Amino acid sequence: MDTAIEKNKAEIATLTDDIAELIAGIKALDKQVAEATAQRKEEHAQFIEDLAANNAAKELIEMAENRLNKFYNPKLYVPPPKRELSEEERITVNMGGELAATAAPGGISGTGITAFVQIRAHDVEAQRVAPAPPPETWDAYKKKGEESSGVIAMMDHLENDLTKEIAEMETDEKNAQEEYEELMADSAAKRAADSKSLAEKEARKADTEAALQKNTEEHKAKTAEAMANAEYIHSLHQECDWLLKYFDARKQARAGEVDSLKRAKAVLSGADYSLLQTARRYLRRSA
Repeated sequence: MDTAIEKNKAEIATLTDDIAELIAGIKALDKQVAEATAQRKEEHAQFIEDLAANNAAKELIEMAENRLNKFYNPKLYVPPPKRELSEEERITVNMGGELAATAAPGGISGTGITAFVQIRAHDVEAQRVAPAPPPETWDAYKKKGEESSGVIAMMDHLENDLTKEIAEMETDEKNAQEEYEELMADSAAKRAADSKSLAEKEARKADTEAALQKNTEEHKAKTAEAMANAEYIHSLHQECDWLLKYFDARKQARAGEVDSLKRAKAVLSGADYSLLQTARRYLRRSA
């Protein structure tokens, strides 16, 4: 019984440590998941912001390049979509009025693209209003398509860089999202396993505590029973010792009682006990 109780106590101590470790692990895992989720949200928000800025910059470069093509390479120029007039604007046009010009795109603040587009647009308009004087020599002459080739090439290079950067951003975002989803799946599986193990260990601890209580109560009951038996055996031992000590005396006394009973029986039967005693004494002397 003592061995079973000690075994129960050792198992409860081990289970208590395991349960504490599992609880701490689950809390740490939940914290890690929360931090990873917050980081993923920040990264995604930054991706959306950067992607919008790059797409706007790319669109603005395309508009500026198309604007330059209108003057230098008319064949490559793509006219803007036809403007849909409102009811008031249609009335104004039908009455012979003129519509207000649509404002040019403003670009992206802090990128330098706005100033570049405005400068190039101003140069184009200036050349259309007041063409440059003819070259002084034949060697200085250039075609108007060649005049803008450097600027357009630079804008193409800028657009290609933006396209590559957007592709890299989208790839990084996709990989980051996949890693996050994998982390969430692994974390969910681990948390489920730890929670199941925690429940099993808590149930096992409860059963072990119940067994410990039962064994303790049984141990107390058996200890009390053993003490009662020991006390009873001790009393029996004392009684036996007394019987052994006075056995001979009691034997003689019992023999005397038996002899007395026999004499009494003989007297009651009519025997002369005095003659019998005399004969016995004579026989003893003769012997």
